[in-house]
Amino acid sequence: MSTQLASAPSPVQVHNLRIVLVGSRADIVDEIVIDISPGEVLGLVGESGSGKTTVGMALLGYTRRGGVVDGGEVLIEGANLAELRDAQLRKIRGGVISYIPQDPGTALNPALRIGTQLSEMLEAHAGLSEADREARISETLSEVALPSDRDFLRRYPHQLSGGQQQRVAIAMAFASRPHVIVCDEPTTGLDVTTQARVLETVKDLCRSHRVAALYVSHDLAVVAELADRVAVMYAGRIVESGTRDQLFSAPRHPYTQRLLRAVPDLAGKRAVVGIPGRAPQPGHRPSGCFFEPRCTLAEERCGQEFPPVSDLGSGHAVRCYRAADTAAKAGVTDGAAAAPAIDIGEAVLTVHELNARHGSNQVLFDVNLTVARHECLALVGESGSGKTTLARCVAGLHKNYTGQVSLAGTVLAPSARGRTSDARRQIQYVFQNPYASLNPRRTVGQTIARQLELFFPGGRRDIGTRVAACLERVSLPDTAINRFPDQLSGGERQRVAIARALAAEPAVLVCDEITSALDVSVQAAIIDLLRDLRQEVGLSILFITHNLALIRTIADRVCVMTGGRIVETGATETVFESPSADYTRQLLANTPSIEAALGEVAVAGAGSGSGSGSGSGSGE
Repeated sequence: MSTQLASAPSPVQVHNLRIVLVGSRADIVDEIVIDISPGEVLGLVGESGSGKTTVGMALLGYTRRGGVVDGGEVLIEGANLAELRDAQLRKIRGGVISYIPQDPGTALNPALRIGTQLSEMLEAHAGLSEADREARISETLSEVALPSDRDFLRRYPHQLSGGQQQRVAIAMAFASRPHVIVCDEPTTGLDVTTQARVLETVKDLCRSHRVAALYVSHDLAVVAELADRVAVMYAGRIVESGTRDQLFSAPRHPYTQRLLRAVPDLAGKRAVVGIPGRAPQPGHRPSGCFFEPRCTLAEERCGQEFPPVSDLGSGHAVRCYRAADTAAKAGVTDGAAAAPAIDIGEAVLTVHELNARHGSNQVLFDVNLTVARHECLALVGESGSGKTTLARCVAGLHKNYTGQVSLAGTVLAPSARGRTSDARRQIQYVFQNPYASLNPRRTVGQTIARQLELFFPGGRRDIGTRVAACLERVSLPDTAINRFPDQLSGGERQRVAIARALAAEPAVLVCDEITSALDVSVQAAIIDLLRDLRQEVGLSILFITHNLALIRTIADRVCVMTGGRIVETGATETVFESPSADYTRQLLANTPSIEAALGEVAVAGAGSGSGSGSGSGSGE
């Protein structure tokens, strides 16, 4: 797809990669072609289950459980990974190519100190002496804005904040000075301030050390801030690729256009618009274009044969028969107008003079808030500001507090065990991490059925139908009923957690970063669902998130927290357009947006990716 400079050969070359499921031979990904030059960041985007992580892990010589490489090749620094022995692969991993995980909390060894983990990694992959390892550790931690003193190096991962854990993971990935790095959603779950710092760190390290990076993400705003080039995946194929400006300013594939319309708007000028239907899974994909069943521009030939690659020039490629008919400028500025406001009722949840502690450490100070019927109140702030502790007090999961939490005028016991069954049903909590909140030994159907049995014991006859209806609400197919959590993608697991909470038909839904693992199209569907529930059944929502653009889309009011205190409260439009607290202004300034990223490029007068002449090929 692109011509590489002779002086800068691509350290990453993927040619017609095909990975299939063992037994059925159904393709997970196919016809994947990628080139990444030194110092270049390629963003790989698409819905949950599109194959992004499968491609990223293939660069490390891994395939998912039940998957196997069935064709094509992956070349890292000219070495074909399929031809290497296990010992050779282990040498390349961590040395030539590194990996930044989505969840550093599970990737870092909880039993080893930070300094030990960094030292062991350098000893294994860089072959440095002890003195050189100490110097490299100090240098690398400085690059990620972390201290390298003895006290910090002796800490365990659980003694660090989420942002610090992620920066340690980045330091480990860059310490051995790899030539290639795979970033798998490394800023998911981080607050906007920490996220901005992490993104700037990754960008600077890739440029300064000439590292070729694959950045896997469902967050298009983050990709717009970071990537030089972008490849869009759908149902295991790359359907469009090009420079960052081309993909975000002039997308030509209908799927890319619909993805952009699902991105929340920080300015609040348009509503997010989801994509009807769902992507076909391996083994159930149509014979023609995979997006044809969901595409409003589809014609007869779209259902007969997958479109070939169309070269639009300047490295922009698309696989669509209607590419010539799509509007060249149909980007993020298109979309529906902002949704009308919902009428707010009387107060259903009240928090009065709440002071909470973790042991002897006070973390919440005189917190007061109300959530009315039909209302969505957003709670924002950096990690450690007290948002989750407040939410857990509301749900009865943190009982070490003084003050009052009231539901419809009735003061609740601090502990959930001390509350009535109906009070527990009416306040449901959706946790940030679906890995930890779902029982790995229960199928999806069993998980939701258990919730229904707890609160509606008389409806056991039609439990299967009700479980299917719960899954349909969150855009999951009936086939998910018999799957276990480890057989689902991260976004699918979060949708199951949301479905379980909604099965109880709550009055108040406490949402703790529930969309952090969701792609923008599913996020839009969830936001539409929550909005419908607010109107139809009077659902009230306490919505905790780091995504300020999403707040503009869903919330009626906003509470801004820092240091365990609420520093600003007001109508969403007022807080976003005329913030009174310096801290609120800082959060807004650090929030990534596609519009801001493209505006910066226009001012600079340079297109992204210029000068390298390289990037991603589409799946030809």
